[in-house]
Amino acid sequence: MRRTGPGISLAAVVCFGQAAAAAEIGDAERGEALFEQCSGCHQVGPDAVNRIGPVLNNVFGRPAASVEGFRYSTAFERAGAKGLEWHIDTLSAFLENPKAIVPRSRMSFRGIADPQERADLIAYLRTFSASPRDIPEADPTAPPTDHDVDPEILAIPGDAEYGAYLSSECTTCHQAEGGDEGIPSIVYWPEEDFVVAMHAYKSKAREHPVMNMIAGRLNDEEIAALAAYFAAPED
Repeated sequence: MRRTGPGISLAAVVCFGQAAAAAEIGDAERGEALFEQCSGCHQVGPDAVNRIGPVLNNVFGRPAASVEGFRYSTAFERAGAKGLEWHIDTLSAFLENPKAIVPRSRMSFRGIADPQERADLIAYLRTFSASPRDIPEADPTAPPTDHDVDPEILAIPGDAEYGAYLSSECTTCHQAEGGDEGIPSIVYWPEEDFVVAMHAYKSKAREHPVMNMIAGRLNDEEIAALAAYFAAPED
C-alpha cells in the first residue's frame, strides 16, 4: 500500500485525488509563468541541475528524497522512507502547505492557496514527466505491454455478459462511456492489452495501490470477462 507521508491516510488522499481529478488538470502555459516563484530553487528541462532544491524532471511517481546527488533535509529523507511519493494528489497538497506534508522541512515556501494555480503548476511540471498514453494529468499508466503472461491465460475466452456484471467496481472510477477526464479510459481496449495490463497489476509489475488491490482479487476468468466486456461495451 502506498503511504503518503506523515499524518496522511490513504483514504484521505484517495478522496483528495478524486476531487482533484474531477477538475481540469490546469493550464501548462499559465503554470510555466507560476513556476517563476519556484525557479529560484528548482530547475526543470533538459539542462536542469540541482540547485538549492532538486531538479523537478520526472517528478510524477517519484519517491520523495530520491534525486541522486541532492542532499535532502532529514525531514524529507524521513518522509521518503515512510513512503511519500509525488502524484497529483500529494503534489497539490504539498504545494498548498509544504510543512503540513513534510513537517520541519527546511524548504522556505509559503504555499499556493489557489487550487487552480496549483493545478496549472502541476500541469506544467507534468510536461517534464514521461507522457502516458491516456491523459496528461495521470502518472504514466500505460508502459509497453512487455510483461510475460502465460499464453494459456491469454487464450481464455471472455464472457462479456459476466464482465458487464463485474464491471461496476471498475466504472466507479473509469467512466463507462469512455470519458477520460482525470482517470484513464479503459473502453474499447483490445482484449489482450486489457488482460496483460490487469495481470501486470495483479503481479505488481505495475505499481498502483488501488489497481494492485482490485486486480489481486480477480481470477483469470474474471479478468478475461472484463476484457471482453470493455472491448465492446455497447454490444
